[in-house]
Amino acid sequence: MIKYNPKKWFSLIFQFHRSDTFRILLPSMILIGLYTAGFTYLELEVVEWRDGATTTVHSLLGIVLGLVLVFRTNSAYDRWWEGRKLWGALINETRNMAMKIQAFLPEDDLHNRQFFSKYITNYVYAMKGHLRGKINLAELELMQELPLQELEKAKHVPNIIATAIYIKCNQLYRRQLISGDQFIILDKEVKALTDIVGACERIKNTPIPYSYSLFMKKFIFIYTMTMPLGFITSFQYWTIPVVMFVFYVLVSIELIAEEIEEPFGVDSNDLPMEEMALRIKHNVREILSNTHRSLVTGH
Repeated sequence: MIKYNPKKWFSLIFQFHRSDTFRILLPSMILIGLYTAGFTYLELEVVEWRDGATTTVHSLLGIVLGLVLVFRTNSAYDRWWEGRKLWGALINETRNMAMKIQAFLPEDDLHNRQFFSKYITNYVYAMKGHLRGKINLAELELMQELPLQELEKAKHVPNIIATAIYIKCNQLYRRQLISGDQFIILDKEVKALTDIVGACERIKNTPIPYSYSLFMKKFIFIYTMTMPLGFITSFQYWTIPVVMFVFYVLVSIELIAEEIEEPFGVDSNDLPMEEMALRIKHNVREILSNTHRSLVTGH
């Protein structure tokens, strides 16, 4: 995700990056310009058709196209923002879970604190990789409770890690290291993690309906390809840059919507999941550390 200062708007005008739509669309804009130039030359110099065209049809269709693009952009941004809220909830849930484990476990139980410190972090990194379609097992801190061979064969690694956390909580209850009420509290925290990954999967696995996406692309293509028919009489050879600019604006909106509607990828405008996962890792370790407990208890 690109970080920037929105108040420095003048410098942003001349800033280019790898996801900038102008750079991506430049080859297509050149083709559209060549097509429009050939069409304009044919009409003005060969056919000599200098009257009779009108921009009325394109003006009316432009209103409809604008409304459709607004809905398209809003629906894509809603998916991006929902993904951000879910990762914000993940940050809060992991903190809550770590704080409750720190309070519930006996003061000298360092092994179980270490387990939860590693496995809460493992869940977050596994969730990040799961949403991107490939999990980097090197990011996970494994213990004897969860061997690497089991994770390599798993199709849903976050579920495996959540199950290991559930088993550990149940063991703590059976050994009477935590009470029944505390076990129920931890059960809700683990359930919240599963609910979050499920909601993220809903966004990832439910794209914009195919018919709607196909209609948008066809509408934009037909609209821009027929623009010379309506604009040549009024703009003549100025029709070339006008059509190129309109094509750039319309297709850019569609490209931006396509990028942000899938917020869990690695594009420039996708969610900074690496940064948020690292923040969770530091927060959980700090909460479950002995230093943090000594500050609270005064020992």
